[in-house]
Amino acid sequence: MNRYENLANVLSDRIEQGLYPAGIRLPSVRVLSSEHGVSVSTVQQAYRVLEEKQLVEARPKSGYFVKDARIQAALPAVCRPTQRPVDISQWDQVLELITSPHRPGVIQLGRGSPDVTAATLKPLSRLMGRAGQHQNLNAFHYDSIYGSEDLREQIARLMIDSGSHMDATNILITTGCHEALSIAIRSVCEHGDIVAVDSPSFHGAMQTLKGFGMKALEIPTDPVTGISLEALEMALEQWPIKAIQLTPNCNNPLGYNMPDDRKKSLLRLAQRYDIAIIEDDVYGELAYQYPRPATITSFDEDGRVLLCSSFSKTLAPGLRVGWIAPGRYHDRALHMKYITTGASATLPQIAIADFIKQGHYLQHMRRMRNQYQRNLCIMTEWVMKYFPCGSRVSRPQGGFLLWIELDERVDTQRLNRLLEEHLVQIAIGSIFSASGKYRNCLRINFAQTLTAKTERAVQQVGLTISQMLENC
Repeated sequence: MNRYENLANVLSDRIEQGLYPAGIRLPSVRVLSSEHGVSVSTVQQAYRVLEEKQLVEARPKSGYFVKDARIQAALPAVCRPTQRPVDISQWDQVLELITSPHRPGVIQLGRGSPDVTAATLKPLSRLMGRAGQHQNLNAFHYDSIYGSEDLREQIARLMIDSGSHMDATNILITTGCHEALSIAIRSVCEHGDIVAVDSPSFHGAMQTLKGFGMKALEIPTDPVTGISLEALEMALEQWPIKAIQLTPNCNNPLGYNMPDDRKKSLLRLAQRYDIAIIEDDVYGELAYQYPRPATITSFDEDGRVLLCSSFSKTLAPGLRVGWIAPGRYHDRALHMKYITTGASATLPQIAIADFIKQGHYLQHMRRMRNQYQRNLCIMTEWVMKYFPCGSRVSRPQGGFLLWIELDERVDTQRLNRLLEEHLVQIAIGSIFSASGKYRNCLRINFAQTLTAKTERAVQQVGLTISQMLENC
C-alpha cells in the first residue's frame, strides 16, 4: 500500500469511529505531515482520496472538514426461507438482459460489466498486440490444458492478499469465471442433485444448474453479513444437499463482504456434512478495503472449496480469461475442462501475465477501486433523490453493483418494459432467484464514469416507478 493510501485509511477509520465528528475541521496538512512523518504532498494526496470517497470536503482558506453525515436508506429485507428445492426458471429474462447491451442508444444500467475505458488499461492493449507479433507464433497454437504457466504463477501471487497460499499447479485457466463455475458444479454434482445457493444469487450460476438438470435451494441472505448459517444448517439437516454455491466477497448483487468468523463457521458446516463449497470470488479484488477480504479457500485445510474467479470484472469481460482452484477435485475438474473447451485462448493469457508482472495490474486496481467507491456515493445519492420514499438500498463494500428493493406493488419486469421507450434498461430482480422472487427489486451498475446523461436515466427510472405506484 502507498503511504498516501495508508494515511487515507487511518483518517477514514477515525471518521467512521467518530473520533472526527461530522462538520469538524481536520488537522492541517503540515500537522499531519509532522505527525506521520510523511511529505506534504503525501498528505494532500490522502485528502484527495477522502474527497473522492465523499468523506471530507475542502473549504477555501479554511482547510479540510468532515462531511455532514447523510441519512442512509434502509437496507433490503432478508427473504423468507424457501420450503424446498426448486427447478430454476427465468431463462427468458436472463437472455433478454445478456443480449440487450448491443442495442444502439440504450443506457445500460443493468449490466454486470466494469469500466473498460480507463487509461490504466492501455498497456494491456499494447501487450496484446506485442504478444501476437513477437511470440514466434506460440500465441496461435493450443496452450496446455492447464493454461499458461506464467499466468497461473501470477494468479497464485495475487491470491496471497486474500490469504490463499496456493501452488500454481493447483490452478486451471478457464474461459471466464462462468466456465470455472460450470466446471466446479459438474465436478461435485450430478443430474438431479440439490445445490444450496445464497439468495439473491448470480443468475449465471443458477442457469448453469438449470442446464445440468439440478435443483437450487435458496438460503436467506443478509445484506451485510451474507448467507444465513442458521437457515443453511436447517436445510442441510432436511435435504441431501451436494454443494453450497455462493459469492462471499463483494457479493453480486448485494455487495456485502461476509465476515471472516462466518466464513469459518460456513466451512465447519460443510465439513460436518461433508459437502463441497463452490466459491465465486470474481469481484473479490474490487473490495474497497485493504487488504482485500479473505476467501473461504484461505481457511480450507481439506480441499473441499472450489475457488472460481476471472479477470472479467477487474480488467475486461472480452478477454474471456478465468480460473479455478478446485482443491481435492482437481482431477475431475481437469476432465471437465477438457470436455468443454479444452485449452483456453493463448494470446490473452500471455498479455495478462505480462500486464501483472510489469506492475500495471495493481495500478489499475487502485484506480478502479477508487472510481467505483466514488461512483457508489454518487449513485446512492441519485437513487435516494429520485426514487420514491421507502426504497431500500444496499451498501456495497466493493464492486460496482447496487441492489434496490421497491414497494411490493412494483413489478420490475413491467418497469423495464416501460423504460424501453426512454432507452433505459435495468436488471430485474427476479433473475437473481431460482423461483422468481424479488419481482419488486432491481440491480443498477455504477462502473462507468457517471455523467448528466446517466443521472437523467436514473431520474427516469425513479419517475416511472412513481407513476406505476400512482396507477396502482
